[in-house]
Amino acid sequence: MRIAMFTETFLPATDGVVTRLRHTIEELGRLGDELLLFAPSGGPDSYAGARVHGVPGIPFLFYPEKKLCPPHPGLGRALRRFRPDLVHVANPVVLGAGGVYYACRHGVPLVASHHTKLTAYARYYGLGFAQGLGGAYLRALHNRAAVNLCNSEAAGEELLRGGIRRVRVWPHGVDARRFRPGRASGAWRAKLSGGNPEDMLLLSVGRLAPEKGLGRLKAVLAEIPGTRLAMVGDGPARGALEREFAGSPTVFTGFLHGEELAAAYASSDVFLFPSTTDTLGHAMVEALASGLPVVAARSGAASEVVDDGTTGVLYKAGSAASLVGSVRRLVADPGLRGSMGREARAAAERKDWGASARTLRRHYAAARRAR
Repeated sequence: MRIAMFTETFLPATDGVVTRLRHTIEELGRLGDELLLFAPSGGPDSYAGARVHGVPGIPFLFYPEKKLCPPHPGLGRALRRFRPDLVHVANPVVLGAGGVYYACRHGVPLVASHHTKLTAYARYYGLGFAQGLGGAYLRALHNRAAVNLCNSEAAGEELLRGGIRRVRVWPHGVDARRFRPGRASGAWRAKLSGGNPEDMLLLSVGRLAPEKGLGRLKAVLAEIPGTRLAMVGDGPARGALEREFAGSPTVFTGFLHGEELAAAYASSDVFLFPSTTDTLGHAMVEALASGLPVVAARSGAASEVVDDGTTGVLYKAGSAASLVGSVRRLVADPGLRGSMGREARAAAERKDWGASARTLRRHYAAARRAR
């Protein structure tokens, strides 16, 4: 199958959307598909055998790491040369809108995937006034697709409530060979703990952004002696978080990748995920694969990743006391941490990027039939 894929973010950016797309491109290539990826310029010219068509853009005012890439005639020429059997737009906003236009104009089957609660994020960047208009715009784009994909059942229900139709779940995966307990490193534990490896090491991984609720983690350090926090990642809120956590036992590492990221997970004791705005939270799945119990805010997506009481603990969202109590429970009980870690690893081993890609191809086939 010849697949034209549009994304508003790709390498060298680092986030859950990029992680999912990288593994998807790799797996679809193994299945014999040919891909042409349209993405913001500045990244590689190809990835895992797929050609990457870079599109110039301008930095988003409130989040300069993200680019807005308006479609231009060069996209149409590239698409006519490629002659796709199907168009897949991931989080269509600006660049993805060009993919929607091309598919509808030329009668090509269209699949859209929803990865980020863009309208919910608007209020964190001073754009709350645009939520209603933005929601209507995204709904119009998605409802041109034969199939709309989402990361979780909870995200699907939210899309349906918002008026988006033909919703299906696209299951996530994890690279359980890379992320595993055996990657633990004494050197990394010392680095992440600020030279105090004997203390309890708590870990957070992801974009440092206002919508992630990372400031809530400060209460854990204040209330539970002997705990240290490593924040792995970067983003627009890093400066503010560094000021907020100044004087606390917190280490900011910036982005880590590959073996270094795997070592950071495996060298820690407990993974913390306070966000309630994620449609899934790939970092939670990587933590489970690394044998870490996860403490997450109870929300739709987290409830589908974490088996409360078995692979981690879900605390009451918005309650500092519930968060602190959940972490304290794990800190105080090494046996419980160990058993949850083993269950976490077993649960992650059942998730596979290959299976995720095969499900995606079935959704592609459904879209082609529905055309």
